[in-house]
Amino acid sequence: MARDLDAVFHALADPTRRAILAMLLEDDMSVTDVAGPFPLSLAAISKHLGILTRARLIAQERRGRLVWCKLEPDALRAASVWMQGFGQFDPVNLDAYERFLVSERLSAPYEEE
Repeated sequence: MARDLDAVFHALADPTRRAILAMLLEDDMSVTDVAGPFPLSLAAISKHLGILTRARLIAQERRGRLVWCKLEPDALRAASVWMQGFGQFDPVNLDAYERFLVSERLSAPYEEE
């Protein structure tokens, strides 16, 4: 199970792969459709899709001449169950934290480097 979780968290660590997963929440997509919004080569997108596939976050299947990608939520479910073990911690409100950091930065005296 640890190896599976490592693969899931490795896959989720990249913003491009997270964006791909968000796109696949809507519907299955061909590889070329997945690549469309990104300023990356088709080869680079294929590498991202390979990582997502090995983590079992997506499945790829050939339909005619196209390869289609489909979200596979079971791997995310397993990671979610693992993370629930840390439920004793309060969730972090990242928006509030960012506002705090900005206010602290603005109120701090200017320091020369």
